[in-house]
Amino acid sequence: MRGDVAKPIYSITPFTLLDYPHKTACILWFAGCNMRCLYCYNPDIVLGKGKLSFQEALNFLKTRINLLDGVVLSGGECTLHKNCIKLVIEIKKMGLLVKIDTNGTAPKILETLINEKLIDYVALDFKAPTDKFESITNSKLYSKFICSLKLLINSNIPFEVRTTLHSSLLVQNDIQKMINVLEKFDYKGSYYLQKFMNDTETLAGIENSIHNTINVSSLNTKLSVVLRN
Repeated sequence: MRGDVAKPIYSITPFTLLDYPHKTACILWFAGCNMRCLYCYNPDIVLGKGKLSFQEALNFLKTRINLLDGVVLSGGECTLHKNCIKLVIEIKKMGLLVKIDTNGTAPKILETLINEKLIDYVALDFKAPTDKFESITNSKLYSKFICSLKLLINSNIPFEVRTTLHSSLLVQNDIQKMINVLEKFDYKGSYYLQKFMNDTETLAGIENSIHNTINVSSLNTKLSVVLRN
């Protein structure tokens, strides 16, 4: 958990139609992360320092009232910042919807946000199956991710589960294992498979991915599996 960082927000994307389903939104990018995913294409955000305070972000949002539907908290990992709940409370006072993008490794924070009805949508990143989780994320946080997955499944919060595909990291059998986990815990939503963004700088300097190596029609599942990008 990151402490009282004076400027926890790396940057703001003032407008997006892509990051909050069916809503107009802006994105607050939080600096810092508790994972070091090999394919991460936000190394500046993950390793860098923030440039904006919460108050500066709130001042910006005040200028967007009645112009935007909502705010996306992304990163990095927004739930690492202990004052993120206070920030969300202030955002909700403005009448804005709140979506968080999270790796699911702060289930206690997530539980508070759910119980206090402070979030309206969640995108949960399922990084890898348990046998590859540590090597891909450079973390031992799989159990916390599972806690967050179960919390969301048992809540009334609309959410999605998504996985970034890189051909040298995840193969067909890995995706099947991850689907089996989702079905084990009775996940009913769509499972989004996102293509890795080639020709971008990554934390591990990883090579480009070969796209379309996952055959969705061959996966053994009743879930809706959707390829993005």
